[in-house]
Amino acid sequence: MRTEGEDVEEKRRRLPIGVQSFASLREEGFLYVDKTRYIHKLVQESKQYFLSRPRRFGKSLFLSTLKAYWEGKQEFFEGLEIEKLEKDNEKAFEPYPVFYFDFNGQNYQRETALEDVLDKMLRNWEAEYGCDGQGTLSDRFQSLLKSAKKKTGKGCVVLVDEYDKPLLVGEETRHPVAPPTLGHPWPSEVLENNALEEHNKAVFKGFFGTLKSYDEYLRFVFITGVTKFSKVSIFSDLNQLRDISLESDYAEICGITQQELEKVFAPEIAAMAKSQKIGQAECLTALKKFYDGYHFSTQGEGVYNPFSLLNAFASREFRSYWFATGTPTFLVRRVREIRLDASRFTDRTLYADLDDLTDYRYENPNPIPLLYQTGYLTIWDYDERRQRYTLGFPNREVKYSFLKSLLPDFAPAAIPGRGTDIFSLDDCLEAGDTEGMRDILTALFASIPYTTDDAPFEHYFQSVLYIVFTLLGQYVHCEVHSSRGRADCILETDKFVYIFEFKVGKSAREALEQIEAKGYAAPYAADKRQVFKIGVSFDREERKLAEWQVKES
Repeated sequence: MRTEGEDVEEKRRRLPIGVQSFASLREEGFLYVDKTRYIHKLVQESKQYFLSRPRRFGKSLFLSTLKAYWEGKQEFFEGLEIEKLEKDNEKAFEPYPVFYFDFNGQNYQRETALEDVLDKMLRNWEAEYGCDGQGTLSDRFQSLLKSAKKKTGKGCVVLVDEYDKPLLVGEETRHPVAPPTLGHPWPSEVLENNALEEHNKAVFKGFFGTLKSYDEYLRFVFITGVTKFSKVSIFSDLNQLRDISLESDYAEICGITQQELEKVFAPEIAAMAKSQKIGQAECLTALKKFYDGYHFSTQGEGVYNPFSLLNAFASREFRSYWFATGTPTFLVRRVREIRLDASRFTDRTLYADLDDLTDYRYENPNPIPLLYQTGYLTIWDYDERRQRYTLGFPNREVKYSFLKSLLPDFAPAAIPGRGTDIFSLDDCLEAGDTEGMRDILTALFASIPYTTDDAPFEHYFQSVLYIVFTLLGQYVHCEVHSSRGRADCILETDKFVYIFEFKVGKSAREALEQIEAKGYAAPYAADKRQVFKIGVSFDREERKLAEWQVKES
């Protein structure tokens, strides 16, 4: 088995992309970022836990590692941290009866789907421990725990992976989106049938409620999921679970820290830097910008998205990997419906309290809690006096991908192939084609959906402007401002500088005069690049880009 410290050949090493089995990972020689110290800590500190983390963040692999530990598979842990931590523990790696509930990869869109899944799991274990399989699912689970302890003389270990898969509401059917955005809808595991959803919650509540009343038969419990339904489902009864989702001691239990990145993946970093024709320091900086930045506590270290990082090393390209596996189209729609200014995602004005971070309720019109729990937002800061969290995008991958998915919903014309997308606009910028830029922006604003409600046009035009120019920041240097004394937007390419001022209900001439009066172009007086001062006027009544004036210098 390969451990972290081994020297490796120049050829590519085996990256565990999609590998969720700890046994397979160790037997087949995949690279492993050692997280086993957390198993030692969990076992020492308490007995029953819950952990929430975004999808594809390593929850299943960690649960599989716990399974191997409790099954006594000591050979898989050779050379890992836990081997040293447990060296004086005579009972370390003793096998216990383990019941591993994996709710991944199942279809729960029919009435008895959840019961059938639970029944199949129970039947396998009942045959092993000599149970008759009679009674309700809850009765059978209770009988199984009793029989397993009686037969082995040891308490049972219950591991539940992605408990919320059968409980996630069919948001795409509650909030249908047209036209569809990137990727496939997420989540869409359950039909819009409220009765079915409530039925599944009731099944879970009765089944796993056993864990509280049968504590004497339990040695260890660990439950994972993306969301935490703290006021419904299993958590209304399982208040004995220790929720470590926001604890600083466990902030890095999933994901990859900077130290782990540089220690474990040094050959991959070197290979990627070589492929990209950049230095290793520059490669590390780019990796950090693209995939780091997730914070799951107020004090813990930030972590990289493991799925994106591994895929980046495999392809040796900086791309959006995690986001592309499923775009939250219903969340995109909700952002527009509640008129949330898109700029708030990056200007440090998205706030949440503890309840927002730990409780998901599908009837809540605010998308912020679910955006956090699903990984599209992360903790930026914490005000201890006011007990208020500041949230924002974790990194470049999520920031640009999410804004890109927002744009077609705000301005449907922004579709590749029509000549009105970000790439076409970037082409105009690079060529100094201000007329082309005007035509594209005019088409984008003409496509803003007309609403019969009282939503102000200013909300839409500000959001579209912010999204468009922020997305352009991927390709050119872009500063977007809204405070007095600075231009609304400045774009810089190798040959040109564009200084924009936007007005609603006022003339483009007034916008241009403000650029001159405020001296926005002064910093570029000695610049050899051509400077364009552009005043733009929007018509509130007709909801369109009305005037466009350009002055060159």
